[in-house]
Amino acid sequence: MNKQISFDPSCQDDSDPTSLPVDAAWERIQTDIQPVAGVERLNVRQSLGRVLAEDIRSTVDVPAHDNSAMDGYALRAADLPASGTAALRLVGTALAGRPFHGTVAAGECVRIMTGAPMPPGSDTVVIQEQAEADGNSVRIGADHKPGQNVRRAGEDLQLGQTVFSAGTRVGPAELGMLGSLGLVEIGVYRRLRVAYFSTGDELQSAGTQLEAGQIYDSNRYTLHAVLQRLGVDVTDMGVVPDEPAAMETAFRDAAGFADAVITSGGVSVGEADFVKDILEQLGEVSFWKIAMRPGRPLAFGRIGSARFFGLPGNPVSVVATWYQFVQPALRRMMGQKLERPLSFRVRTLDRLRKRPGRTEFQRGILKRQPDGELVVRTTGSQGSGILNSVSRANCFIVVPHDSGAIAAGEYVDVQPFEGVMGN
Repeated sequence: MNKQISFDPSCQDDSDPTSLPVDAAWERIQTDIQPVAGVERLNVRQSLGRVLAEDIRSTVDVPAHDNSAMDGYALRAADLPASGTAALRLVGTALAGRPFHGTVAAGECVRIMTGAPMPPGSDTVVIQEQAEADGNSVRIGADHKPGQNVRRAGEDLQLGQTVFSAGTRVGPAELGMLGSLGLVEIGVYRRLRVAYFSTGDELQSAGTQLEAGQIYDSNRYTLHAVLQRLGVDVTDMGVVPDEPAAMETAFRDAAGFADAVITSGGVSVGEADFVKDILEQLGEVSFWKIAMRPGRPLAFGRIGSARFFGLPGNPVSVVATWYQFVQPALRRMMGQKLERPLSFRVRTLDRLRKRPGRTEFQRGILKRQPDGELVVRTTGSQGSGILNSVSRANCFIVVPHDSGAIAAGEYVDVQPFEGVMGN
């Protein structure tokens, strides 16, 4: 009796009805991923890159008082001339940190510097370039507006106002805002623990002599870089050979301490691709094929409490699946809100080859034309093993699932790497 043999579609096929569409994969990850439970309190200066685990409310009005937005003269709006000029008596000076303690009466003004509190009685600032001082007399002209050049108390933040919600990543601007509130410590989610390794007998680490059929492992360098930039605690577990026992041990060890386990290679349909089988034995597989190029054989699931991401072995596929799925998911585990990468539409200068049935993330070069228009062209060959197609690119060109080839001159969606890759 002859045995029936079935062949799974490979990652080179144009269409595979068993592959999960990109949007469906995103939704499935979004539903499954939750932030880590651990929270710690840090000095505000140490919180850069961390994710807030609590709402931050203002402890003060910012600014704390009405103050001048410009160097000039503080006066009463009632003394602004409707036409011609008016002469006011200069009665003092207000500096940031050294306010004027008197009261500005009718026909008077105070020399004031940027950031200085508005003197009592005054409500308007005329900048110094629009005034003429002569001893204790200051002349101002018409065409000024009541209340101009004044920053009101609480204009930036009001006492008790929510400044940042839990889930906000602390960047330089956020750090400055926290400093303006006088906060010493804040609650943030603990650092995410991520373990990663490559699989494949052909892979060798840098510094070793290559034998016939062997290659250097670039994927661990890529993953090291993106994980370091993300700000997680990282454990590189090296290269695991294509042996079920070795892989099972690596999976068990990684899941024993990490919140997320990332592998590259071993999730396709080859005879030595054991990752999916072992994952099904140790945990759960949510999906393992996505209708995208590059990066179809992407596995997602869990081993115990650890989330698992099985990336393809091809270097460009690692980059594409990382930025489209893994990085946003890890950010969500860190406590951030899950958001799709930024994209916008520009004209393509090249014809884009594609068949319907999968979403493609082609590597592109986004540039500005002499007339100011933003346009994009491809980096050339889009093979998933051509890593320099990423290093030469500055964006992904996103060609939708149902789209066919796109002619030069048509509009396409692009994801700039600065927006996709994060900070």
